[in-house]
Amino acid sequence: MGNGRLAVDGAELYYEVRGAGPALLMISGAGGDAGYYSAIAEDLADAFTVITYDRRGNSRSTGRTGIPTTLGEQAADAHATIGALAEGRALVFGSSAGAIIGLTLAVTHPEAVAGLIAHEPPAVNVLPDGDPARDFFPELAAAYAEGGAPAAGRRFAQGVRGEGTYRWPDDLWKRFLGNQDHLFTTEWPAFAAFVPDEEALRSAPFPIILSAGNEDRGTYYARPSIEIAQRIGAPWAEFPGIHMEYLRNPAPFAAAVRVLATQLRGPAGRAR
Repeated sequence: MGNGRLAVDGAELYYEVRGAGPALLMISGAGGDAGYYSAIAEDLADAFTVITYDRRGNSRSTGRTGIPTTLGEQAADAHATIGALAEGRALVFGSSAGAIIGLTLAVTHPEAVAGLIAHEPPAVNVLPDGDPARDFFPELAAAYAEGGAPAAGRRFAQGVRGEGTYRWPDDLWKRFLGNQDHLFTTEWPAFAAFVPDEEALRSAPFPIILSAGNEDRGTYYARPSIEIAQRIGAPWAEFPGIHMEYLRNPAPFAAAVRVLATQLRGPAGRAR
């Protein structure tokens, strides 16, 4: 594994690169960093050049200014990472908020994306008016305003199936806790406001796959994946396990990523 730092507009991004073969950029979700994907990146490194990074303001990257971060900036960072480490084009996998960033990247920098797997984007704004899940982001913002990061973090974990049933790596957990204030003060508004550009995604010049875990049916972070897939005419795939199965049981999750990423590179994927 190699690692380093990449200078982008207003920040330096910590990154890790493993393996050889077609480039696969993996974008982490809220509060996380490259460590979310360490185990599955090792599994995939025999077939792909796997690129992971800490998003701006998180963990080992710089750029924590207190000013709200836009999805455009998040996508620009992913674009710059692909440009510097993948010769300008890569397959992209994003989970949770990372899937929201991946869907934004697909619209703002389509030339950089060879194919996209969006796993459980919590895009609650695509759900029907009055759906209780649409209150998720405001409820967490209110919890943070009232009780700070500990209260919001507890509420967050309570809403994610399977959390508390397995142990995170100690170093990742420590960094995650250190990212909470940044998440709720500067990243949360953009994630809360996200609405996919359906027209641009329908006409994307590369294949897009939406997906969710088989233990997450009915959750606020799984249902939007089905809705988005239907609206843009993209295939939907079922992954094994829970929202963060890549931490709980990485081997089968990596196997699912391998299958889909390989399909995206094949003739059927390129034809879309």
